[in-house]
Amino acid sequence: MSDTTLPEPPLTDHAYDGIMEYDNPTPGWWSWIFVISIIFSAVYFFVATMAGGQLSPLAAYEADQREELKRQYGELAAYGNDDASMQKLKAEAKWMQVGEAIYNTNCVACHGKNAGGVTAPNLTDDNWIYVKTQKDIIDIVLNGRKNGAMPAWKNTLRGPEALIVSSYVAKLRGNNAPGKGLEGEKIPAW
Repeated sequence: MSDTTLPEPPLTDHAYDGIMEYDNPTPGWWSWIFVISIIFSAVYFFVATMAGGQLSPLAAYEADQREELKRQYGELAAYGNDDASMQKLKAEAKWMQVGEAIYNTNCVACHGKNAGGVTAPNLTDDNWIYVKTQKDIIDIVLNGRKNGAMPAWKNTLRGPEALIVSSYVAKLRGNNAPGKGLEGEKIPAW
């Protein structure tokens, strides 16, 4: 039998508390991966900083959301924030369902499920505050009123959602749902 023992690896020339350290260098492939990762991080930091956050997952999500809104609301591009557009929208059941969904999400807490008013005015009678024409509703939805009692929704509603929910609210007029009493002035028919 032959004695096949491996040679002892070389030791460094210094000792720590009587413990000798092997002179075992890092493998070359590991060192190159380390150097490449540092170079990559420097380049990535520069590119990400110069891109202003456009390479982030949030930016990708917002871009996808914009595309989806264009797809969903593309046919409403021809509509404006005026009485004629609101009249056309009120006649389309599909958009009134969307308006009802937006209303149920954002307006029910103050105006009530039947729009009869809880802490906010009744939207189903002929007396309105700050409204003379249908397009005044859009302005109120976007900019709010009474120092925030009616919040401004311009930063929350996207695309033509303000037009859609305003058309839905205008369509509710004349239902005379039970709720809050009369407020504001009686206005002429749309």
